Amino acid sequence: MDNLAALDALGSLSQASRLDAFKLLVRHTPEGLPAGEVARMLDVPQNTMSTHLGILQRAGLVKAVREGRCIIYHADLDRLRALMLFLVKDCCGASADLTRPLVAELSLCC
Repeated sequence: MDNLAALDALGSLSQASRLDAFKLLVRHTPEGLPAGEVARMLDVPQNTMSTHLGILQRAGLVKAVREGRCIIYHADLDRLRALMLFLVKDCCGASADLTRPLVAELSLCC
């Protein structure tokens, strides 16, 4: 991941409804959710949520898969992993002792 891709991903998450939608999709991995269900669960108008999901999709954090008449949205965990690694790659002078708490915390959630 380069700086521009990281900025796109971080920028897409810098709005409350988009961040909530992404976190919701992460919680519903691997099955994903249709846009209408995301909108309902977050109490956001459906057309607004479609716009938000499109922004997340263009940033590469969300994938859309057509299933019949529905489009199911999925968090792209590989892209999230790439973003996280980009953010910490040069962290702490590559000292394992300094990065171990971060790795342990991330391991608990997955």
